[in-house]
Amino acid sequence: YPGFFLIFHETLFCLNTSEMSSNSIPGVTVLAPVTGPQEQILSREALEFLAKLHRAFNHTRKTLLQRRILRQQELDRGVLPDFLPETAHIRENDTWRGASLAPGLVDRRVEITGPVDRKMVINALNSGAYTYMADFEDSNAPTWENNLDGQVNLRDANLRTISYTNPGNGKKYSLRTDGKLATLIVRPRGWHLNEAHVLIDGEPISGSIFDFGLYFFHNAKRTIEIGIGPYFYLPKMESHLEARLWNDVFNVSQDLLNIPRGTIRATVLIETILAAFEMDEIIYELREHSSGLNCGRWDYIFSVIKKFRHNPNFILPNRADVSMTVPFMDAYVRLLIKTCHRRGVHAMGGMAAQIPIKNDPNANKIALDKVRADKLREVKAGHDGTWVAHPDLVKVALEVFNENLKTPNQIYVRRDDVNVSALDILNMNVPGSITETGIRNNVSVGLTYIESWLRGLGCVPIHNLMEDAATAEISRSQLWQWVKHRSRTADGKTVTPEYLIKLLDEEVGKIEKQLGAQRFGQTKYTLAKRYLASQITGKEYAEFITTLLYPEITGVHQKAKI
Repeated sequence: YPGFFLIFHETLFCLNTSEMSSNSIPGVTVLAPVTGPQEQILSREALEFLAKLHRAFNHTRKTLLQRRILRQQELDRGVLPDFLPETAHIRENDTWRGASLAPGLVDRRVEITGPVDRKMVINALNSGAYTYMADFEDSNAPTWENNLDGQVNLRDANLRTISYTNPGNGKKYSLRTDGKLATLIVRPRGWHLNEAHVLIDGEPISGSIFDFGLYFFHNAKRTIEIGIGPYFYLPKMESHLEARLWNDVFNVSQDLLNIPRGTIRATVLIETILAAFEMDEIIYELREHSSGLNCGRWDYIFSVIKKFRHNPNFILPNRADVSMTVPFMDAYVRLLIKTCHRRGVHAMGGMAAQIPIKNDPNANKIALDKVRADKLREVKAGHDGTWVAHPDLVKVALEVFNENLKTPNQIYVRRDDVNVSALDILNMNVPGSITETGIRNNVSVGLTYIESWLRGLGCVPIHNLMEDAATAEISRSQLWQWVKHRSRTADGKTVTPEYLIKLLDEEVGKIEKQLGAQRFGQTKYTLAKRYLASQITGKEYAEFITTLLYPEITGVHQKAKI
């Protein structure tokens, strides 16, 4: 590929890119161009730091990923998860606590989340939210440019020098000086994802270590200087052993930069069904670094479908019917709040998918009323804060939390009344049905999101909801599961591969008609259709849609055969 580095005998030769001979490090290979401010991010010192982390921890990471495969085989045999007997002593010990509340993280009543593009970073920090989760994961398509530019943007944000001018209309964006900026929290990619453009000793570096390591290396000391610290959200974990690995990475990273252990804070997203059985253990492994847990609701629903996709007792109805009040979701929320408050850390609520709807006041009112109801449920349940995906929703969420939460948090609400069993967590008694409308919605969301992701966009408004990889995962996984078990719709139609492909063809045809042949030809819909079609027959099933699609946006590996 023009501009990509050619590697030969540990020497980097480049075509049409800036010279990087000063960055030649034994065993470290960069397979993509690094230009302008990106060179400051991917410096020799930063690469050496990443290499140390990779060499220390990648073997353990791969072992834990293999453990996931073995655990899935158990689930496929019908072995249901339960609280671990070998860690009962941790759950039953009432004396240990998580870390003390860190500067900038005492009050987290409204957190805004979003990708790491420059305009989003500025708007999120200015939004009036208490914190901002800058996302390298589900709302970011991990192109090389997105990842490195995102690191540049976060560095500039912490330096308080970030600005942006819209090339279309000349509008300028900069950090506000008339009020408090949101505390920055960074979400790296999950343990399962690689960064294909950087090889250490011939193998791709972990996306988790790449994202975390670069941010920590360039920003840890600066964040301390400005009165906060290096703070993180940790996604997609399936066991406390994966939390232990993160804790080890934190300790070594702090040691390498001569930063006291316990400076880092990390909030773990409980967004897999297996992690729900190990909440105490996850906080325990991260003790001096723990800043709580978060209800990652959409990935959690995806995880339930994925992990039990072969089990007919775990078939869920339309996505719209799987609300936060259905039994298995309600149990998960109550257990998370009780666990966090017992251990002295934040119990964070999740994301309402609604976004403001312009030019339709009635529809906008309905959407905002749904957001208010969701946030009211969270604060009444005992959550210490909540998530929004759009700056205009910050005020809505703040109004609800300010009215109902008069202290910086409600960790003092112990929820001793809660007693959640394994059966409660696995209670799939969910009212609702499978309808053609629900099927078509899944097809539409899956197709549209995949097309956008292939163009480098990871956060996409679809049907007046803000969709990211998690909701696309729900869509394609439900379709797979319904076909696998030949589920019937409310009007008696059997869901078959042929039926879904027919609906997919209709959806693509509708889009092509709307766009016109010329504009349609400039999109990725044809490729997106092929990928989605490969995942909805009840046979082939990728562990994550993002890992399936990733080679399409790297140019490094051979494309998947679909």
